[in-house]
Amino acid sequence: MTGQEIDKDVRQELLSLPKTLAEDVARNLVMVAKLLDEDPEQAYGYSRVALRLASRVAAVREAAGFASYAVGKYSEALAEFRAARRMTGSVELWPVMADCERGMGRPERALAMAGEPEVQKLDRAGQVEMRLVAAGARRDMGQADAAVVTLQSSELASSSVQPWTARLRYAYADALLAVGREDEAREWFAKALEADQGGTTDASDRLAELDGVEFVDALMPEGESAPESESAPADDDAEDDTEDDAGAAADRDERDDDEQDERAGQAEQEDKDEQRADDGADS
Repeated sequence: MTGQEIDKDVRQELLSLPKTLAEDVARNLVMVAKLLDEDPEQAYGYSRVALRLASRVAAVREAAGFASYAVGKYSEALAEFRAARRMTGSVELWPVMADCERGMGRPERALAMAGEPEVQKLDRAGQVEMRLVAAGARRDMGQADAAVVTLQSSELASSSVQPWTARLRYAYADALLAVGREDEAREWFAKALEADQGGTTDASDRLAELDGVEFVDALMPEGESAPESESAPADDDAEDDTEDDAGAAADRDERDDDEQDERAGQAEQEDKDEQRADDGADS
């Protein structure tokens, strides 16, 4: 990993750093991008190294934000996203910042952000993302019907397939299912699957679940059933052992209680003896 794999725009930002330092930061940022999906904890570790090396570079703050977001550190992620936004003046992080508010248990703030002027400055993909966050916030607040309405849009109705199409259709299907509109939900899960060329959703599993399809082991010969566990006949013995263990534990608890009572009695007697001694000294 040389660091040369990094995005050219990020490399341009790193030119403000000394060459050796820039190379170190670049290598860490490449590892963050590479591991973010498959090993977010490790990606987070690399992001913290990059942050220590170059905290004044917007791309580093953004990468640190996404790494924190991936491991559920939403407060930390929000702080990094805000810092990156201050440095660049860009609004493209607005939806994920709102989602951090959701992650912190503040859906009302996420919903308020969905109504801010910044949303109008987002590109189409960003506006779809903001709509998804707003719908999620509605559901967090127990407003399931409002979530359905929030997702209804020209992007949802469009027959063209865009990078966000599968996720938008999936979210709409899930929202419909949450309000009991199962037939419509099935239709939209099917549409989500149709658009999901990269396998980003589990729409096929949700469809199978709605259709009552049960999956079986393809390696098992036809007509054979799964063998019973070899340990099944030992259930009686296990039960006896459990009873014995429980009895032994009860005995130990009883002995402990007796010892505690005895210690308490001794302490009480010592207090009485000391009191009598004090009374004798006073007289």
